[in-house]
Amino acid sequence: MASNQSPLQIADQRFLLHPFTNHEDLHDQGTQIIVSGSGVFVEDARGRRLLDGLAGLWCVNVGHGRSEIIDAVASQMRGIAFYPSFFNTTTEPPIRLAARLAEIAPLRINRTFFSNSGSEANETALKMIRAYWVLKKQPRRTKIFSRDFSYHGVTLATTSMTGLPTCNEPFNLPLPDFLFAPAPYVYAADRCSDGEAYGRECIAATARMIEEAGPENIAAFFVEPIQGAGGVIPPPPGYLTALRALCREHQILFVADEVITGFGRLGDMLASNLWDLDPDIITLAKGLTSGYLPLGATMISEELWEAIVSGGYFAHGFTYSGHPVTCAAALANLDIIERDGLVPRVKSNIGPYFQEKLRSFAGHPAVGDVRGVNLIGALELLPRGGKEARTANSTLGMKAAALVREEGSIVRGIRDIIALAPPLVISRDEVDQLFETVGTALDRLWE
Repeated sequence: MASNQSPLQIADQRFLLHPFTNHEDLHDQGTQIIVSGSGVFVEDARGRRLLDGLAGLWCVNVGHGRSEIIDAVASQMRGIAFYPSFFNTTTEPPIRLAARLAEIAPLRINRTFFSNSGSEANETALKMIRAYWVLKKQPRRTKIFSRDFSYHGVTLATTSMTGLPTCNEPFNLPLPDFLFAPAPYVYAADRCSDGEAYGRECIAATARMIEEAGPENIAAFFVEPIQGAGGVIPPPPGYLTALRALCREHQILFVADEVITGFGRLGDMLASNLWDLDPDIITLAKGLTSGYLPLGATMISEELWEAIVSGGYFAHGFTYSGHPVTCAAALANLDIIERDGLVPRVKSNIGPYFQEKLRSFAGHPAVGDVRGVNLIGALELLPRGGKEARTANSTLGMKAAALVREEGSIVRGIRDIIALAPPLVISRDEVDQLFETVGTALDRLWE
């Protein structure tokens, strides 16, 4: 343990378990405690100002310190701070929010079930899917497809469809009936020069897996339009269209996991609109409240709604499903996104500028690949020996992220990758500042 740790850091070491953390490393270095935030910046307990290049955890879309959300939360608490949506009762904010989301979603998607996180949104989707196939007299449809390098949550079931060994292996997962199709990760496959063709090969391999599993046994396919925590993996041209068609061909429900891609990051309120996915289910969280309060949402088609309602008593829910305060935060957050024109701004202004700056690293000796869409991106890093010198356990991304933080910005390290996804309100000068710190850190990485 570092000798100069504060009493709060010592208490953290003694009492708090952190998510997705190597606690030995954490306690050796001392916890980094964030105490305030404004716009795209946060400040730590030592008074250091840092540019938040990951928007908290892919989520603070409208930036830190928005008084509109804070005021909406306080106002709702002064009215009714909590009452459940169980037993034929609810409060005003979840009704208004569900109606608002129906305006945003594709035409077939009109019904919303609220939870507390992306994990719970996907867990809810899984249960609804099982109920749907039972009610449709096809109870054998229990197998769930996702993809390698996917991330869908951390419950037992959602971890089981997360295609990351670091999430599965320590917990003796996945559970049976969860299958992983190949991800269109063109860089890992050494197919950057013909990514579209590789996407077609992934679809062909997926089609073979579906035939082997038996289409009549497959319930649903969960798909992140851009795979986020797996390394920011955008789809090659034509890939998502072909995958959607494959699911339709076999009557497999298609779930768009938009926990990261929802609410403006890609230049549309939903990535499903960008790729005309017409999903049967959409799962949401993160940018729904810009992370100000925990809220997840599972949106379903009218067809699923009608089947589930026909089943009578719906015995699923969380104490805080449709919590009035979190839904009030989401409504205020959506007001900001729409009033400030953040989605068209990402699409036509700051998103292309961010990508221009990101792609300027393509010639850096420490960078093997650059990829992204609008305000999400990744740099795939190289050791001095090149791509062949990388190992399954190398952690260049984490080393680089630590150096970027020393230079004054926050990014995420994933394997040999650094991922960036700043708040949608970031300015061009702030984009320049972010990538200046990244550049200095990569130079230091190669010193």
